[in-house]
Amino acid sequence: MAEETIRALSVSGVSYSYRLLRQPARVTEPVVVLGGALQGMFGWPQMEDQVGPVADVVTADLPGMGSADSLPPGPSTNIVCAAIERVIDDLDAPQINLFGFSYGAGLAYACAQRFPRRIARLALGGVPAHITTAQLDHWRRAADHLERGDTESFATLVTQGLMCLDERRHVTKRRLAYRYVRRSMLHAARHSPHAVDSLRRALVDRPDFSSGLTGVPTLVFSGEHDTVTPPSRQRDFAAGILGSRFLTIPDADHWVVLERPQDVADLAARFFTDAPLHSAPCLVPAEREDMTVGDPAYA
Repeated sequence: MAEETIRALSVSGVSYSYRLLRQPARVTEPVVVLGGALQGMFGWPQMEDQVGPVADVVTADLPGMGSADSLPPGPSTNIVCAAIERVIDDLDAPQINLFGFSYGAGLAYACAQRFPRRIARLALGGVPAHITTAQLDHWRRAADHLERGDTESFATLVTQGLMCLDERRHVTKRRLAYRYVRRSMLHAARHSPHAVDSLRRALVDRPDFSSGLTGVPTLVFSGEHDTVTPPSRQRDFAAGILGSRFLTIPDADHWVVLERPQDVADLAARFFTDAPLHSAPCLVPAEREDMTVGDPAYA
């Protein structure tokens, strides 16, 4: 049975904490999980269930998120990445496996660029690698509603902006996922002291997704109906990572971790233990043979 520990840390005068579920029978490096801008350390039960048997699982309330202190004004990626590296140091782990989803994918990618030798393997899902002006305008309107205290409109707009609502595309558990996401956004709007800052920071303080990466084994995955950044754009992003693998998960949109949670966690467990990915049950047939997209020309 995993042993739970919560550790308090600080970086640049900002206090935060991480949660460690230690697995005595672990067979791979610790898995650090980074999620959305409004997602805290207790939001990943599926990863704990699937990855927990083979690795220590680490989740966190990073600076500016959850129960942590607020971030100072201005760009924050350097501070948050330093906080993540501080977690690695505190774990006394030479390397970790790093899993990032959505906003957390950008943070994970930025960490891999800053300290690649600390990252044994990198898994990135729902990568917001290409955001349009119309999308930015949509989420700015959501932030404006939140600043005015209109939490209902905020929750609706954010949920609509993060999900595929086109009924012609099949998304498993679409209505259930919509209700869950909206309820989560409403709860964050009413209870998180960081909600407005987190949303505005996610719009302006974005990683450079075009600068490439080498030396870190990487898996990029997307729901086939992701409307935040289409799978084709995420595949192009993955091609800039030497030797990376890309796959799509059918019948899911950007919230693939909610709509297909066991499949995502199964992929992560396979990847982080160097098990074959081609036999994963969630893959579409065309992706079972060759998922490698990284090219030396992008290095």
